[in-house]
Amino acid sequence: MKPTKTVTCDVLVVGSGAGGFATALTARLYGLDVIITEKEPVFGGTTARSGGWMWIPCNPLAKREGFKDSREAARTYLQHEAGNHFDAARVDAFLDNGPKMVDFFQEKTEMDFTLGPAFSDYHPDAPGGMPGGRSVVATPYDGRKLGKEIARLRPPLKEITFLGMMIGSGKELLHFFNVTRSVKSAAYVGVLLAKYGRDLVSHGRAMRLTNGNALIGRLAKSALDQNIPIWTSSPVKDLIVEDGAVKGAFVQTEDGITEVRTRRGVVLAAGGFPQDMLRRKELFPHAPTGAEHWSPAPPGNTGDGIRLGERVGGKAIEGLPNAAAWVPVSLVPRRDGTSGPFPHFIDRGKPGVIAVTKNGKRFTNEANSYHDFVQAMVNACGDNPEKAAWLIVDHPTIRRYGLGFVKPFPVPLTPALQNGYLVKGRTLRELAEKLGIDAAAFEQTIETYNRDARQGEDPQFKRGSTAYNRYLGDPDHKPNPCVGPIENGPFYAVKVVPGDLGTFAGLRTDADARVIDESGNAIPGLYAAGNDMASIMGGNYPGGGITLGPAMTFGFIAGRHLAGAGANAVSNASRPAA
Repeated sequence: MKPTKTVTCDVLVVGSGAGGFATALTARLYGLDVIITEKEPVFGGTTARSGGWMWIPCNPLAKREGFKDSREAARTYLQHEAGNHFDAARVDAFLDNGPKMVDFFQEKTEMDFTLGPAFSDYHPDAPGGMPGGRSVVATPYDGRKLGKEIARLRPPLKEITFLGMMIGSGKELLHFFNVTRSVKSAAYVGVLLAKYGRDLVSHGRAMRLTNGNALIGRLAKSALDQNIPIWTSSPVKDLIVEDGAVKGAFVQTEDGITEVRTRRGVVLAAGGFPQDMLRRKELFPHAPTGAEHWSPAPPGNTGDGIRLGERVGGKAIEGLPNAAAWVPVSLVPRRDGTSGPFPHFIDRGKPGVIAVTKNGKRFTNEANSYHDFVQAMVNACGDNPEKAAWLIVDHPTIRRYGLGFVKPFPVPLTPALQNGYLVKGRTLRELAEKLGIDAAAFEQTIETYNRDARQGEDPQFKRGSTAYNRYLGDPDHKPNPCVGPIENGPFYAVKVVPGDLGTFAGLRTDADARVIDESGNAIPGLYAAGNDMASIMGGNYPGGGITLGPAMTFGFIAGRHLAGAGANAVSNASRPAA
């Protein structure tokens, strides 16, 4: 590969999601010369489209709020969740460094974290589980601080915005649900809409960044303040290896092939393989051709980082019970004839919402985590080649809470009915016939469910029995925030299919985030972070932010290791540039 020019730096970071930015910023604040290269024309990766939550046990925000968590409890929980795939060395590194990472970024960058005090672990009743306090999120951010660079920030996933406006999770989302029931909520939403309208006129997009967009906005501003170059539209074509060590990479830039020589190392943080059809076909049992899966991840996340690592001796982890973080998605028709995946995070936990498969029967506690829901859905579909389910509600429920992409009252239902996203039946039998599901079994399912739901009970699947279930429910709905009958027609359904929030089966690494070869030896000069690194969760999903929490933490670990900093050297990092 003949380069048109050569540049030299200490560290080259491949990818611009949370893991990449965390690595780059840490290394830079420890005095290293860093370049970030990004395949797509915008930076932020999947992180910019995400909810932005980070799972960090014993984080300093929770400690200040008085949460009684412990490193030992978190380790017990992760050991329970990961089972035979528990990696003690990397888990210990994560638990030791996660709280330090939060302090480091809070003190030395634009990062500001907000605690989710009621955001429960997904299996809070498991050994070491907690009903809240382990998840943090980036505080909303003013995109105007990015100046002209806001044009290169990946926008949020269109399907999870309201008319293009980002809505923060937690209390902010509750205001939108209560907009017609509370003067305070109506005023709050009115102010946000007014600001959004102003931003559209002035900037052509929302400037109040929330969730993953806020996380990337804050990290990017910090990187720009530190004069870290962010090369967009610049995919890495190959790694440079000399004497068994990675010494840089060939990068395709607008000027041709640039040879980037690194003094310390290359960090692979290119987002895993959610859009890699071949690896999906190999590792996703429900997608025998790779196409029976719909990921909200950006189109550029095609496994480039993992392949680069494998080419120089790295090995992707094998044998995980789940190769990705599953989420049910519905396909929202777009005006250009394509469809966009809407991830179903919270609607499944609301009272009056159940899910059935083609046989007309329920198959799981719908208020469980999205990862657990998809596993149950795929299992329930058995030999049926289509792995799908339908979320079912009645008229009062959809007007109160919405369903998927369909918003609550006063937003009209008509567009969603006209484009086929939402299916309506005057009776349960009519709805079943339109969906092509077993009508008799469906009617019996609803009758059985309603009999108990009128008392707030769900003896079949025990909805509302965990702190996580109740977090997703409606706290004003008594006696069970997750259970309500489906009895006042017309009735509605939205189809959901398998999707993901990122992949787990990345490159094997050690506790310092170094990529290791088949013999377990670190490949000199090569690191991985984010979803290019094998997940420490053992193919399971313990809580909100178990992708971004480790991504930020192992980026922090990698940056310090590249700089030769010890575990207790945080205070020696430089202050942000003025």
